[in-house]
Amino acid sequence: MTPVGRKALLLGSGELGKEVALELMRLGVEVVACDRYDNAPAMQVAHRRYVFNMLDGAELRKVIEKEKPDHIIPEVEAIATPVLVELEQEGYNVTPTANAAWLTMNREGIRRLAAEDLKIKTSPYRFASTYDEFKDAVEAIGIPCVVKPIMSSSGHGQSVIKTPEDIEKAWKIAQEGGRAGAGRVIVEGFIDFDYEITLLTVRNITGTVFCEPIGHIQVDGDYRYSWQPQPMTGKAIEKAREIAGKVTEALGGYGIFGVELFVKDDEVIFSEVSPRPHDTGMVTMISQDKSEFALHARALLGLPIPEIRFFGPSASRAVVVEGETDEVVFGNLEEVLSEPGTDMRIFGKPEVHGHRRMGVILATADSVEEAKAKAERAYNKLKVEVL
Repeated sequence: MTPVGRKALLLGSGELGKEVALELMRLGVEVVACDRYDNAPAMQVAHRRYVFNMLDGAELRKVIEKEKPDHIIPEVEAIATPVLVELEQEGYNVTPTANAAWLTMNREGIRRLAAEDLKIKTSPYRFASTYDEFKDAVEAIGIPCVVKPIMSSSGHGQSVIKTPEDIEKAWKIAQEGGRAGAGRVIVEGFIDFDYEITLLTVRNITGTVFCEPIGHIQVDGDYRYSWQPQPMTGKAIEKAREIAGKVTEALGGYGIFGVELFVKDDEVIFSEVSPRPHDTGMVTMISQDKSEFALHARALLGLPIPEIRFFGPSASRAVVVEGETDEVVFGNLEEVLSEPGTDMRIFGKPEVHGHRRMGVILATADSVEEAKAKAERAYNKLKVEVL
């Protein structure tokens, strides 16, 4: 690369990081990919790569000081964020900000910011560090309730307590599923809602813009389907944008934020926010002229986003593979992609242990229901061999 070019360092190199890397490279940026395992998706397209435990602050600092990137881009939660805070104070540029990465890395930081500082409505919650505190939290919130490690993603460590007999098991699941190992958990009360959305919110040099709301279905806390737009009342959309605007303004910086919200009639309740592209937002790879990854790249580089052109109703269907293997073969693609308005991404993840999202089917149609049905038809034609 030239001495005057910009360099971005990705902390996390999964399928979302891969798309961000490609979009940055289209804008002439040198990309360095980091992750805890080798040959991660973004590493397959980046200029260079580093494999290390990103929770190791000393190693994280060593790599960043060696590369001296213009942009440090966290793409996962499992990062030694206190080191990012230090590096930002030393002059490095963290996307969107080191404080945003710190607050959203664990559910406690962002929940307290939203509910206690910004006075935004959330589900009832309690935090617990020990099993005794956990039992007290469950009693205070009531059964049924949801239990999550404060540091986890994609449903890892998450469970539902439906009876008192589930309490001990839920604690064990949370302790085993946290990204940073055993530790503090959040106990959340159930709330009555009609549907859940992701509102992709883009803070950029020209202001804050919103994508069309994305509806989605999760299984065990992990995304399986998403569609855009999720039908909403005018009041609900207005309220969702108001909440997303408040939360992202408090976090600051430039980039895309995946703001998760529960909706009941016209009422909107804050759930979570990720200061990076969101897995449910993969539908934007077919629904918009600029995907969430292109929007993130533009925003963090300080480039304007004058408009987001929405093409029409679209859907995505995650391809989840189960097994223990480093060889997965996808077949019958000529049938999968035979219908007009369909597309697919195969992520290139090197192995599967248990279950893992390995690809996504994309579809667009004249209505959301047609797009969802088309994505499902394409998915059913896919043949997956675990060797």
